[in-house]
Amino acid sequence: MGTNGSTMLEPLRQGLPPMDPSAVSSASSCALPARYEAVRDARRFTRGTLDQWGIGDRFDDVCLVVSELVTNALRHAVPTTSTTRGVNGPPGQEPPVRLHLMRWTERLVCAVRDPSNDTPVARDADDFSAESGRGLFLVDSFCDSWGWHPLAGTLTGKVVWALFRLQPDGRMTDALAADVREARQDA
Repeated sequence: MGTNGSTMLEPLRQGLPPMDPSAVSSASSCALPARYEAVRDARRFTRGTLDQWGIGDRFDDVCLVVSELVTNALRHAVPTTSTTRGVNGPPGQEPPVRLHLMRWTERLVCAVRDPSNDTPVARDADDFSAESGRGLFLVDSFCDSWGWHPLAGTLTGKVVWALFRLQPDGRMTDALAADVREARQDA
């Protein structure tokens, strides 16, 4: 399902937080079909990749963020007929959503590419009874930073990314762990 290599990820690095692109130690990506079941595939791909990189202990936080970013891409950036029928576009065309995972020594970036040029909009998280609308609030709560940027060149759409700080051995920093525990308690 996934591919390794950093060449295809070069356009995604534009607009990410300042990092030396040559310092990427690992990168992997997978195409996701325009079906809501693809969220499960994204989690499975993330689990395998993080385990392979030796940072599987970050799976819960990263998986939650990946799930939210992929769900948002499928819900808001892919035409409704695609997700209800499982349509991926013309034959030979890449599926509309792609998950990229990039690891630096002390950072992990999850980036989801989709075909929409629309700005992601975080809704107010005041309505706790709402069944949806809190995805970007959760992303903001569980990662160190997130953002988005339009794709450049011949690529159309955007990339929404989330950054996680890692200790050199891949573990979460103590300060970040405390923040995450506090956010979970408040949720």
